Formats: sequence, structure tokens, C-alpha cells
Amino acid sequence: MSKAKPIKSIGIVGSGVMGRGIAQVSYTAGYQVILVDKEQEIVDSSIKRIENSLLKLSQKGRLDQKLADEAASKIVGTTELSSLSQCDLVIEAVFENEEIKKTILKELDQVCSQQTILASNTSSLSISKLGSGLSRMENIVGMHFFNPVPIMNLVEIVKTVKTSTQALESVVEFVKSIQKKPVVVRDQAGFVVNYILTPFLFDAVKALSQGLCTVEEIDNAFRFGCGHPMGPLALCDMIGLDILVTAGNKMFEEYHDQKYAPPPLLKRLVDVGDFGIKSGRGFYQYTGMEKKEPRQFC
Repeated sequence: MSKAKPIKSIGIVGSGVMGRGIAQVSYTAGYQVILVDKEQEIVDSSIKRIENSLLKLSQKGRLDQKLADEAASKIVGTTELSSLSQCDLVIEAVFENEEIKKTILKELDQVCSQQTILASNTSSLSISKLGSGLSRMENIVGMHFFNPVPIMNLVEIVKTVKTSTQALESVVEFVKSIQKKPVVVRDQAGFVVNYILTPFLFDAVKALSQGLCTVEEIDNAFRFGCGHPMGPLALCDMIGLDILVTAGNKMFEEYHDQKYAPPPLLKRLVDVGDFGIKSGRGFYQYTGMEKKEPRQFC
């Protein structure tokens, strides 16, 4: 028999791409959603983006029109963390920075009910370390959503040695309820997807650095030879080259395995501010989200 405690209300800290994606899928699944960011203007803009996304889905017949129409009035946007005090689940979804995440989780630990489950949306950081010193380690989990959240079906749920069965089962049920596939993993650097995926992406960058072939040829090899929907270098750009370097460094620090060391070319691109899609330049050049031209590196 499941020990899961029903989750009804969701709080999300951080209204960027990941935060608003989590807010959107939670809202459409029928949850009460409170979205928090540091400035009201940022929150309002994010809710407007969610509203526009839902309107597009309703126009395509993939979402009830009423849900789209009511989004702006039903998703609560605020700058006050204290507004999350009675939420059943609060998901921290800010930038992949350990100190910032730890600070936010510490503040949430102080303002939220002891029954509130606190989750960090991280792709590589240790949940045990992020939650260290908090008063509720039994109610701390990782929830690694994949970008773009409304489209990608997987959520890695990360359990620490102190995560309770009740908290874990509650989060698993929540993930299922938003039409996502939960995979439960233990707390180790990279979890399962990035533990396997990162060396593959780094090998693609190394192949480019060694002049094996061009950006487009590497991506086409995996699109048409292996059936991948996107080539590895285009995927790097979508994930964010800066995020890949951070994740690689974290895994190298934990495993001391050279396959997790970020390749020099990747680090140089990050050094000059070429992060991929979000900066307009990575292995490709972009206009908005549209891929334009592969860059020449050989």
C-alpha cells in the first residue's frame, strides 16, 4: 500500500525557462501553482509566456480553451517566498549554481511547513550537499526536469540516504500525474542520464576539435546513422555549453574519470560567452530558437 501523501499545491522558485515549464505542466494537470521570482516584472512576464504557450496549444486542439484563458488569473505570481509556506511541494528551479540553490533551500526550510517537500531541479549537483544542514532531510529530493519541460517526458527523481519513503512516493505520484515518466535514482553526480550522456557529448566535441569532420557532418552522422532526433553538437547548444562544463566538472570531481573532463574547445567557447541557443552562438549560430548556420572550427 502506498504511503504517498497527496500533493495539491505546487510552489516554484525561479520563473525562467525551466521554472515556467514546470509551472505550465503543473497548472494544466490541475494543481494550484505559485510562481516566485526576485522581481514582480519577471514573474508577470513569465506568466504571460505561459499563457501564450497554452493559447497555442488550445489553438492546435491539444488543450482545453478554458484552461488557456484562465492561466493568467489562476497561476499566482509573487516575489515573496513566504507565500509558499503551505505548499505541499516546492521546487527550486533557479540557475545551476550551488551556492544560490543552497541559499534558497535554506530560506524555504525556514518559511515552509515541516510537511512541505522541498525539491531542487538540478542536472548534476548533489542533493545531499544542497540539503545539508536543513531541518527536513527526510523531505528533500531532487527533481531533474528536461528542457523543454512541456515536451520532454522524463523526470529524474533523486533520493538521498535520508529521503523518506513517503516523500519519494508522493513525488513519484506527482510526476505521473503531470504525464511525465519518473525514474528514481540515487544521489550521485550526473544521476543516470548525464552520467551516460555527458561522455558521448564530450566525445563529439573532441571529434570536432581533432578535425574528424565538421559540425554539421557530426550531427548528421548521428541523426541519419543512429536515428537520433538531434545531433550531439546541436544538443550541446540546446542544453547550454556553460551548463555542460559545470556538470562535467562536478562529475570529474566525483569520479576522477577523464571522460568527464570538459574538452578545451568547450571551455573556450564558454569563456567567450558562446553558450549555445540562449546566447545566439555555440556550435551553431541562431536567430531566436531557430538554428541558422553551423560554425567552422577546422
